[in-house]
Amino acid sequence: MDLVRAARRLPSGRLALLVAWILPLLFSAPAFAESSHWLTDFPAALKEAKAQKKLILVNFTGSDWCPWCQKLDKEVFSTPDFQQYAKERLVLLEIDFPQRKPQSEALKRQNKELADRYHIEGFPTIVLLDAEGQEVASLGYMPGGPKPFLDKVEELRQKAAAGS
Repeated sequence: MDLVRAARRLPSGRLALLVAWILPLLFSAPAFAESSHWLTDFPAALKEAKAQKKLILVNFTGSDWCPWCQKLDKEVFSTPDFQQYAKERLVLLEIDFPQRKPQSEALKRQNKELADRYHIEGFPTIVLLDAEGQEVASLGYMPGGPKPFLDKVEELRQKAAAGS
């Protein structure tokens, strides 16, 4: 039996309920498919960057308590423009220092070591690394949404490519 015949057999109230339930799923699926893939494991990010010949964009964040981190995520990282750019040109690594979200002791230790290694003094701090883990540049929140942020990242990426 096909879906149309099955839908015709439902009372109109149930059909409306079914449609109301299914439509948001259909329209949200592309958003989930396009969402950025943030790694949390530094060695895995290095390995992926080497294999794909990409820079690593490291987001040092306090995801559940830092308003500027949340603003950067909402205005830049969650946008389709950023997600497409990152998919093509970057390996994404989130180094999170949450207050309420649980983390393993190993992840907490790794994050602290990386914050010390790259001299992180505030959040959010974005660090661009080459595939060897060497710092290329760092930046923070920039007003104006994804365009000025991506323009700056691309400028830094181009400089790094020219220098290697």
